[in-house]
Amino acid sequence: MAEDKSFIVEVEKARDAKDGRPSMGPVYRSCFTKDVSPPPIQGLDTCWDVFRTAVEKYPTNPMLGRREIVNGDPGKFNWQTYKEVYDLVIKIGKSIRACGYGEGVKCGIYGANCPEWIMSMEACNAHGLYCVPLYDTLGAGAVEFVISHAEVSIAFVEEKKIPELLKTFPKAAEYLKTIVSFGKVSEEQKQEVEKLGVKIYSWDEFLEVGHDKNFDLPVKKKSDICTIMYTSGTTGDPKGVLISNENIITLLSGMKKILGSCNEQMHEKDVYISYLPLAHIFDRIIEEGIIWSGAALGFWRGDIKLLMEDIAELKPTIFCAVPRVLDRVYTGLTEKINNGGFVKQTMFNWAYTYKLHSMERGQKHETAAPLMDKLVFSKVKQALGGNVRIVLSGAAPLSKHVEGFLRVVTCAHILQGYGLTETCAGSFVTIPNEINMLGMVGPPLPYIEVCLESVPEMGYDALATKPRGEICIKGGTVFAGYHKREDLTKEVMIDGWFHTGDIGEWQPNGSMKIIDRKKNIFKLSQGEYVAVENLENIYVQVNAIESIWIYGNSFEHFLVAVVNPSKKAVEDWAQANDMKMDFNSLCEDSKAKHYILGELLKIAKEKKLKGFEFVKAVHLDPVPFDMERDLLTPTFKKKRPQLLKYYQNIIDEMYKTAK
Repeated sequence: MAEDKSFIVEVEKARDAKDGRPSMGPVYRSCFTKDVSPPPIQGLDTCWDVFRTAVEKYPTNPMLGRREIVNGDPGKFNWQTYKEVYDLVIKIGKSIRACGYGEGVKCGIYGANCPEWIMSMEACNAHGLYCVPLYDTLGAGAVEFVISHAEVSIAFVEEKKIPELLKTFPKAAEYLKTIVSFGKVSEEQKQEVEKLGVKIYSWDEFLEVGHDKNFDLPVKKKSDICTIMYTSGTTGDPKGVLISNENIITLLSGMKKILGSCNEQMHEKDVYISYLPLAHIFDRIIEEGIIWSGAALGFWRGDIKLLMEDIAELKPTIFCAVPRVLDRVYTGLTEKINNGGFVKQTMFNWAYTYKLHSMERGQKHETAAPLMDKLVFSKVKQALGGNVRIVLSGAAPLSKHVEGFLRVVTCAHILQGYGLTETCAGSFVTIPNEINMLGMVGPPLPYIEVCLESVPEMGYDALATKPRGEICIKGGTVFAGYHKREDLTKEVMIDGWFHTGDIGEWQPNGSMKIIDRKKNIFKLSQGEYVAVENLENIYVQVNAIESIWIYGNSFEHFLVAVVNPSKKAVEDWAQANDMKMDFNSLCEDSKAKHYILGELLKIAKEKKLKGFEFVKAVHLDPVPFDMERDLLTPTFKKKRPQLLKYYQNIIDEMYKTAK
């Protein structure tokens, strides 16, 4: 096995419980840095500096690209260079200022990722406006809330999103006075908004608004807020996270330090596929890193069914994904292997086992089995365009078996990270070629400090031999607070530490393992506490299910669950039992429910769960939990109150019949 070494250093001793606060474990930093702040880089203090210096270094490098459409068919990517983009950003900035907007003004950006999105963002960075992304997946209600709460004065909007934006009027017109389309504007739209005293421009029109004006760029500081990112949240209204230039610069410096230590630094020849929403901090940070490196950003066409085609054409070197995307990649690959015939299956399994064992003995993935890479795994690599060298997963936990499989077959580094909007997306990340970090989120990134705080009511002790507790973070990546919500800020910022609400467990190698969520705990009628997220992470390992939501309350003594079953697994089971029904009918069948319950019972016993943690009744929903029914956030986290409201009658019936 590979040598198990620690990637963290202790910088402060543990603290016993005092002043009504629980005990805290030792404070740790990354072993790759001794300092809590990144070394200063001449002329690099703000997000505008990131872009400006990239233009100076790489003026002719391709920066932003999108596929040309010829007679309805997609062609090659057309590129704008760093200098060409810079010239357009200067034009946009002049037009913004000509409309009367300057430092501190809130500027909304609403729409899917595209070159205009980045240009609008950079114009905000240049003139000190607060960039306020509006989630592409949110409806008019949430968009109206953000516009009003942030007091957005000007908004850049994807052409097809303009009708959605106009649903927020007349209320939003109290703040929003200028709209700029990424494309065209119809006469009807102009007439509709002008009645309310709002100006609307097409993209080409707006570029000319400030053509004869000149404005000096304001002096910007590290501490200045550059963006307000509204988190989707699982309950209540979205919260506006105030992110400063320093937060982003610190995070980028940490990324650079960690990748440089492993000789995997981003560079100007890198290519990135932009498809995860720029309205999320995860993608925003990665794209800032790409720009800092002078690398290329290629934009997808906006259709998830066509994503793999866009990837094949672009041939990215860096690929970021949420686990749901990687789960689909894994499922597609395993189905192909299973349908490939005995000889191909045998060859693949032998190659897989050989390479995995070599990696476990300490070999780097590129030297573990080069012949197997060429003969067997090269086809998998081609599915991601053929050039991918880093795959970064974030926003939610990646299943251990999926991560392990992809580490072997993609011929790329699979790096799992952890962070929140409040910590600028990155707090932990796994280290390239460290196979013993499977199922973990890695050690802390450089330039932050991390400790665990005990959670006695859940049985988590930060001072135990196996330290467990709430993850707390301090450093330059931690946000400045929630916009207009000092009360919520005080709840999570205590003595300078940001309390994440996630329960972590330190591993011997200095990695963090996310094991639970502090708020997702409830008491059953017999007084037993249930950590529901931990249970769902166990039950979802059952091959026959895709997703599971577990429910219980203090008036009942057992748990019930709503399950999205695996269509293939249920249909295979039905065929083996001579049941001729379609998938929807099977989900209503009592025998199918009994089959799924049996599979849940098996893993519950295997994992030695307590009796009260067993699921006693299930409802099978053939339709996956989705955002359309408001059951998931845009980052695919379960909205538990909404799930309860949606399935309330079914929950009541399960409790009635299962007693």
